[in-house]
Amino acid sequence: MDIKQFSPHLFWDVNIDDIDIEKNKIWLIGRVLDYGVWNDWKLISNYFTKQEIKEAALKIRCMSSKSLNFISLYTKTAINEFRCYTERQLNPSHWNS
Repeated sequence: MDIKQFSPHLFWDVNIDDIDIEKNKIWLIGRVLDYGVWNDWKLISNYFTKQEIKEAALKIRCMSSKSLNFISLYTKTAINEFRCYTERQLNPSHWNS
C-alpha cells in the first residue's frame, strides 16, 4: 500500500514522504478514523488485520466520540477499554467533545 493512495487532507500538517505506514500505524489509523473518508477506511481495513486495528485504536490518546463508538462496535470492544475514553474521563472539559 502506498501512502499516496489516502486522501491528501489527512496529511495537512505533515510531510507525506516522511510517513512510514508500519512505524506510524497508530497515528495513521487515528487519522483515518477521525478524518478519513470511506475509501481511506477500506485501505486501512484491507492492509491491517482487525486485531492490528483494534490494538492500535486501544492506544490512541484522542479520538472523536463518533470514531470511538464506530471502532468499539467494529472491534467488539467495550468503550472503557480505549485509552482515549480513559483520558477523557480523567480530564473532563467544560464543553461536550
